Amino acid sequence: MTETQIIPVTEAQIPTLVQLARTTFADTFNANTAPADMAAFLDAAYSPKQLTQELRTPGTTFWFITVAGTPAGYLKLNVDAAVTADVQAKNALELERIYILPAYKHQGLGSKLYAHALKMAKDLHKDTIALGVWEHNEPAKAFYAARGFHKVGEHAFVVGSDPQHDWLMEAAV
Repeated sequence: MTETQIIPVTEAQIPTLVQLARTTFADTFNANTAPADMAAFLDAAYSPKQLTQELRTPGTTFWFITVAGTPAGYLKLNVDAAVTADVQAKNALELERIYILPAYKHQGLGSKLYAHALKMAKDLHKDTIALGVWEHNEPAKAFYAARGFHKVGEHAFVVGSDPQHDWLMEAAV
């Protein structure tokens, strides 16, 4: 098996994060999103300026998973004041993003990133891991359900001008 590593993303790696974030989001949602909405979302949510601001936010960390030294996916975690308003649990680690490039899917990388998030939650003495997942992303919902997550609510996730619906899910640490 090829060596994998999970490494923190630095500001110097923002161009790589931008490319990875845009590619993986589009891969996941292009089939269900109008092209203009996708372009508007990618330009706003995954610009170098936006991702730099997020990386600089206290309580937010980004992590690459690499395969043979090449970034193959990424994870975004939030704690404390960085946790988004829709998270209901009080002492939670928020798993805001977990994405894998298409060429690296079905190789266990998502499980490795999740295991890293779980370890971080334990190390930080969090009680809960919380996340949002698109209501029609059946593979992701099954992935999380297999790890003990349950639905605790819903919220709108706007892509361009398209208000899509996410399930809010939580699991005990």
